[in-house]
Amino acid sequence: MEFTYTAPVIKTQENKKQEFEKASLVSSNDEILKAKILPFDFSNPPVDPIEFAHFLVRTMLERGGIGLAANQIGYPYRVFAMAGEPNFVCYNPIIIGHGDQEEKAKEGCLSHHNFFVKVKRWKSIKTRFTMPNGEATTKVFAGLTARVFQHELDHLDGESIKTRSSFLDREKAYKEKMKLDKK
Repeated sequence: MEFTYTAPVIKTQENKKQEFEKASLVSSNDEILKAKILPFDFSNPPVDPIEFAHFLVRTMLERGGIGLAANQIGYPYRVFAMAGEPNFVCYNPIIIGHGDQEEKAKEGCLSHHNFFVKVKRWKSIKTRFTMPNGEATTKVFAGLTARVFQHELDHLDGESIKTRSSFLDREKAYKEKMKLDKK
């Protein structure tokens, strides 16, 4: 089942400032995490993309994450932040190519507390996205950065580590989560 989530339009600068003061993670069952998020419209942006990028990075760091998609905190914008040197933000990201090797590794997620599961991902990817200033760019990522990009892009497509992992790997992860939750 696929559905889309439409962004509310924010009309005043005052509302934008208030909106970006604090963010909480949405419930892991929230419908916004199951929706394919529509592209961010730079010609008529619902929020200032540069201000929102700063807010998204700040929220990611406050939560202790290495990536954070806007829909994880309830914003229906096709954008995510990634930790790095420097941290960066990708609007309307897509994967336009990938290497020939995949790797299965454990991933965690801010939306799924204490749930760590093996997910198969491409080891290297070629991407295209728009930076907060509206400039489109193409970049190649490998290793952990490629994995994080794919993970965050999944969020914007209504996927998660739970839908991307095998049944057996999920079962193992649920057992580990139960032990971690007891601590």
